[in-house]
Amino acid sequence: MMVSALIERELSAETFPVRHGVFVAVVGPSGAGKDTVIGYARTLFADETRLEFVRRVITRPSDAASEDHDTLADAAFVEAEADGAFAISWEAHGLRYGLPADVDWSVANGHVAVANVSRAIIPTLRKRYANLAIVEITASPDVLAGRLAMRGRESRGEVLARLARSANVTLSGPGVTTIDNSGPREVAGERFAELLRKAMAFSDMSGLI
Repeated sequence: MMVSALIERELSAETFPVRHGVFVAVVGPSGAGKDTVIGYARTLFADETRLEFVRRVITRPSDAASEDHDTLADAAFVEAEADGAFAISWEAHGLRYGLPADVDWSVANGHVAVANVSRAIIPTLRKRYANLAIVEITASPDVLAGRLAMRGRESRGEVLARLARSANVTLSGPGVTTIDNSGPREVAGERFAELLRKAMAFSDMSGLI
């Protein structure tokens, strides 16, 4: 955890919220295709050094049906969290999630960091990052139900309960963009790519101030 400690020391002179770059928080219900849209942009901007697609740490094994992430056992995650390994961490659906501490370093140095996060931590993100863009990926209820069923992780009752919970969550505040991903991924992917271009342009201007 020495790297995390070094980052914390470097940022100690920086008053939160972290400035200069942009943090792009991708949120939305399960089945909306957040990872698909992020993956589209990652391929499109493969050579773009100003963009960082954050690799999450999750207490769930990685498999072909889910995102490519780092895995920690529950006890190891708690230990890493206590050692300052994460810039942001949260719990959802019985799992723990974390974003590496070097995300703060990236944003402080004018980069655009893109991460799939829980809507519940938006208030925390607003306090931590001066320039926060929130992208809500959505899809029609039928599409969501079909995608969740195809994953095969939950029973029909669990899928319906998850959809009901998602329907009761609304986002408010500045910097929120909603993208419907019910259709071809290229449509939502291009809308997301345009938002990232604007975030990079904003970051470039911010660095000149």
